[in-house]
Amino acid sequence: MDIDFRVAIVLAPIAVAAGWAVFNIGAAALRQAQGFLNRDA
Repeated sequence: MDIDFRVAIVLAPIAVAAGWAVFNIGAAALRQAQGFLNRDA
C-alpha cells in the first residue's frame, strides 16, 4: 500500500491550523469554565 505524499502535503497545514485553533479556543474555554465554576462556589 503506497501512500500518496501529495495528500499529506495538502492536509498537513490544514491539520496544523486546526490544532492551533483548538489549542487557543480550548485554553479560553477552560478559563471561562473555571471562572464560571469558581464564581458559583
